[in-house]
Amino acid sequence: MFFVYILSCSDKTLYTGITNNLKSRLDFHNTGKASKYTRSRLPVKYVYIEEAGEKGSALSREIQIKKLSRKKKLELIKNSTNFFKEFTSNI
Repeated sequence: MFFVYILSCSDKTLYTGITNNLKSRLDFHNTGKASKYTRSRLPVKYVYIEEAGEKGSALSREIQIKKLSRKKKLELIKNSTNFFKEFTSNI
């Protein structure tokens, strides 16, 4: 099972990625090992998580989200379901 996620960085920018291990991926980001982009914007936190099925589906959805404007991404985050809340409370 893969997930598409959006992180909020310390400078208030948003970063979109995919993972099959939410806890591990967040730890990698916050230790500066996951992404050149987030490395200089620590700490980061999940603000959106979406279940995406297989890796190919997750990659396609990641591309779709990355093409959205900041305003549309914020709307997506605002309208997220309890699915996100359930996962973030367990990581």
